Order: sequence, then structure tokens, then C-alpha cells
Amino acid sequence: MNHIWHSIINDGNTQWVLVSTLLLGIASGVLGSFALLRKQSLIGDAVAHAALPGICFAFMFMGEKNFLVLLIGAAATGLLAAYTIQFITSTTRIKEDTAICLVLSVFFGLGIVLLTKVAQMSTGNKSGLDDFIFGQAASLVGRDVQLMGIMATSLIIITVLLFKELKVSTFDPQFAKGIGIPLGFLNFTFASLLVITVVVGIQAVGVILMAALLITPAIAARFWTNSLKVMVVLSGLIGGISGTVGTLGSTLGKGLSTGPFIVLTATVIFLFSMLFSPKRGLVSIWFRRFKNDDRLAQKILVKSLYESKQTWISKAVLSEICSIAPIRRKRVVDKLIKEEFILIRGEAISLTPIGRRKAEEYILVDGLLELKEMYPAELPFLDVSEMEKQQLYDLSKEQYKELHSKMTQIHKQYPFLNIHLSGRGGQGYEL
Repeated sequence: MNHIWHSIINDGNTQWVLVSTLLLGIASGVLGSFALLRKQSLIGDAVAHAALPGICFAFMFMGEKNFLVLLIGAAATGLLAAYTIQFITSTTRIKEDTAICLVLSVFFGLGIVLLTKVAQMSTGNKSGLDDFIFGQAASLVGRDVQLMGIMATSLIIITVLLFKELKVSTFDPQFAKGIGIPLGFLNFTFASLLVITVVVGIQAVGVILMAALLITPAIAARFWTNSLKVMVVLSGLIGGISGTVGTLGSTLGKGLSTGPFIVLTATVIFLFSMLFSPKRGLVSIWFRRFKNDDRLAQKILVKSLYESKQTWISKAVLSEICSIAPIRRKRVVDKLIKEEFILIRGEAISLTPIGRRKAEEYILVDGLLELKEMYPAELPFLDVSEMEKQQLYDLSKEQYKELHSKMTQIHKQYPFLNIHLSGRGGQGYEL
């Protein structure tokens, strides 16, 4: 820890790299959110691999490692790859994933061939172009980092200014076209922004891992929200944290690449989001499913006791008529005792008055659900989902009156169903 703080405070190169990877992470997260929602995640991977031949061409043309020229070369072949994919998918029957695979393989293969050619040049051993494959942020100098910072900041600003247009064209391109948004130009602009983002980050993260930095923060953010605005902000934040933590982690030892640390940090955040996000996390889904299974088991058990028409029923008989696992049945029985729905005397179980009213509620709501499924057009006023969420004997007088009115309507339309509510005291329900 002391080593990290010492590097941050005293090492100018670490400070520059830290700022650049922070801005790169934010820009990648922001652009990656739209790429994910537009189902263009793999295009970033293709562009990243396609940037390699452009870098090699630029070095062969200049004869030296000029970072700005290398970025221009990478952007040129990256844009060419992106537009080639769009051209193939729009003019042929080849699907997008096949076109991406084809373009990625061809461009990356060309890049490896050119990289071999560069190594045979007199100045090739000093080129350091191998760093673009896996990334080497430590090799960046102040001038390179300033250029990266300016470009990353520009990407963030442009995306914020075009946020509304990108939002509309992402979710409803036909509507966007109808209200006069130049869809073709916007798609061209977004593809260009995506290419520039990839090109800016390949020196720090590398052509192989850049796609991960582009998409992983966006996927992690998607687990936490349904709002696009919140998702974009969270994705940028996760990308920035990944860039910062990955850079600091790589300072712990000599020869450690920054790019893999950044991607690993983003992956850890993604795994945490996938497991523990409140709505979509696997743990949350499992917990809700567990509670729902207990709720269904409670309904089955209470209805079985009510429909048995016996005041007391033995546990052995109950286990036969209720197909509930023993562990869950014991847990549900304990909960029903605590809520005063049932009574236990030795090996026998009985419903309390509250439990009988609960059973009548279950029977009523289940019956109404069946009616709603059978006659959806005739019963548009019947909102069964709200009834299922509430306890009928805890409804207010107004709610009870409204429910009674609905039952009267159903009874008039379908008298053979014999549905009625008794008074507030007994609350007997019949279907």
C-alpha cells in the first residue's frame, strides 16, 4: 500500500497513466452501454483487432513510433473494418456475426504479417509495436497520455451532447427516422466514436483485451438499473474504477501489464453485479424464488386443510395430500403457527379462524384468476394481480366495497358461477 501511495505522489509517469486510464475507462463504459444495447458488442472486438494493420502501416510509413500517426493509422483500418461489416450485412445474406468473424480474422491476420515485416526492418527492434497486442500503459510518455486524455474527454462530451438522439435511435430507429433524425449519419457517427474509443485504448489495454473494457462495464451496469441514463453513468463509473484500480494494481510489481489488471478489475465488478444486484442478481433471484416457493407451499397447505372438511387432520395424512418437501413443510408449518393460522396438538393440525379466512382468500383469488383467463375480454375491470398481493380481510371498507361490486357484476354476467361475498364478519367466499 505504501508503494502505491509513493508511486501516486512522486512518480509523474504513474500520475499520467492513472489519469489516462481513468478517462479511458469512463469513455469505454459510456460508449459500451450504447454498443451493448444496439447489439454491436462484437464490432468493438473486430475494430480492436483491425487496428493492428493500421498501426503497422503507419510505422512503416513514418519509420518511427509517432503515437499520433499510429492512432491515425489504427483509426483508418478500424473504420474500414466497421464499414466493411456494415456493407457485408446490408448487401449480402451473410449475418452480422459471420461478417464480424470474417473481417476480424482477415484484418488481424494481416496485422500479424505486417508485424513480422516490421520486425525485419532496421528500426523494427525499437518499434515496441508488440505492446499494442496486449497493452503496455507504462510505456506511454506524457505527450501520449495528454493525447489520450484529450480524445477520451472529447468522446465523453460528444456522447453527452448526442445522448437524446442516440437513445431514440437505439430503442426505436423507425420513430427516430420519422421525427427527422438523420439515422444514417448518426449510425456513422456512433461507429466512428466506437472506433476512436477502441483506438485510444489499445496502447493501454491492447487489441485483444480492449473489447472486454468496452463491454464488461456496460454489462455490469445493466444488472443494476432499467434506466438508460443511470446505466450510462454507472457504466462510466465502473469503467473509471476499473481503469484506476487496474493501473494501481499493476504498480505492485515490475513487468506487470496494466491492461489485464484493468480487465480483471472490471470482471470482478461484473461478477459481483451478476450475483448480488437487487433485481437481476443470481442470489436475489434465488432468494425471491425461495420465498415464492415457501409462499406457494403455504397456500397449498392451508387450502388442503380447509378443503379436507375436517377440524383436525393428522400430519401423516397432510404429508400425503400435500406434495411438499419435508424440510420446506416444517419451515412453512412453523411460520403458520407463528402467524396464528394453524394449531398443533400432538400429531394433529387444525386451522384457526384466521387461517380459515386465509384459505377462503386463496380459494377466491385462485377462482378469479381462472375466470380472468377464461373471460379476459368480458372481465377487463378485474385486476387480480393486486388482489393476490393483498390480504382480503385487511382491506379497507372502500376496497371491500369495490371488490363486492366487481363480484356482483360477474354474478350478473355469469349467474351459473354462483360467486358471492358474505358479510364482513364471516367473509365466506364461494365459487
